Amino acid sequence: MNKKIFFKNRKATFNYEVFDKYTAGIILKGTEIKSIRSSLITMNSSYCVVDNNAIYVKDLNISEYVFGNVNNHEPKRKRKLLLNKREINQIIKKVSEKKLSIIPLNLFVSDRGFAKIQIALCKGKKIYDKRESVKEREVDRKLRQDFKNI
Repeated sequence: MNKKIFFKNRKATFNYEVFDKYTAGIILKGTEIKSIRSSLITMNSSYCVVDNNAIYVKDLNISEYVFGNVNNHEPKRKRKLLLNKREINQIIKKVSEKKLSIIPLNLFVSDRGFAKIQIALCKGKKIYDKRESVKEREVDRKLRQDFKNI
């Protein structure tokens, strides 16, 4: 599947430990797809909630389309995600049992032109875990540079 990633939530992998990843479609209204293709998206503080056996993404800011008219969309509305019933039940079960969060990782448009979002089941990292991951990343970078210079 050929896809073009329009936005990647880089803070998600730093602030959370990622367990399972799922790809879901998004129900969009009006000019939202045009704004996505123009990369007018911010998802830094976005998260997903479960409501009536459906998963919604909240605080996903898709800015208003510049060339839109009076019927432009609302930028921060909650948007329903399209998943299989089996996947929704798995996610609900894991979230309730293990106290996990559902965080969007990236937003892309598939080769057929549909907007998709990759969500992940995550658990928040403590401050010392974040420091440890930064140290590991620096050590890996240093090793790669040393091998490159040899």
